[in-house]
Amino acid sequence: MKIKGAIFDMDGTIIDSMMFWDYLWSEVGKKYMNREDFRPSEELDRSVRTMIFVDAMAYFKEYYKLDVDTDELVRFASDGLSDFYRDVARSKAGAPELLEHLRSQGIKMCLASATALAEVKGALESHGMLGYFCDVLSCADIGVGKDKPDIYLRALDSLGLPREEVCVFEDSFVALETAKKAGFRTVGVYEKYNFNQERVKAASDIYLDEQGTLADLIPMIEA
Repeated sequence: MKIKGAIFDMDGTIIDSMMFWDYLWSEVGKKYMNREDFRPSEELDRSVRTMIFVDAMAYFKEYYKLDVDTDELVRFASDGLSDFYRDVARSKAGAPELLEHLRSQGIKMCLASATALAEVKGALESHGMLGYFCDVLSCADIGVGKDKPDIYLRALDSLGLPREEVCVFEDSFVALETAKKAGFRTVGVYEKYNFNQERVKAASDIYLDEQGTLADLIPMIEA
């Protein structure tokens, strides 16, 4: 696959952080539902993972009919997220090697995440990745999640490249299907916390399975 630009997701793609949702459900369950062992329905868990964080919390509140202000719920859920990225989350195996290789080949990179911009930049800085990207974008600032192509189109503008020369790296089938329909080439990354790997694989021009690391993509991607 010859490319000149790359658009990377962060959570679950280059940073191993998707366990945050398990942590969040436990904390929200204890505080607002008086349940130590709370787990959301599979429907809700699937739905929120590519939403803007504020929308995810609003959906959660409505789904469970919670008597709590959405802003308070968002604040509670956001507290400690920076610490989580710094102290708990880790780089995905092979991510530093892949990013360094792409930079050495002159491939321009942009980061496009559903997570709020401040947390994204903090996470990237904590893991020594911020300097690889010419721009860092958040769905929260754009106003729609990755079920719409807006963030990828904004990233494309930042890269200043033709769409056919840019590849999107994602771990979510929703995001990959959106990018694919928008005309991008795609790399799907296995993530154990995500659902429906068959759809991830189907929406990927290249699929990295659970045995692989991101460094294994290096010989598959040429400048």
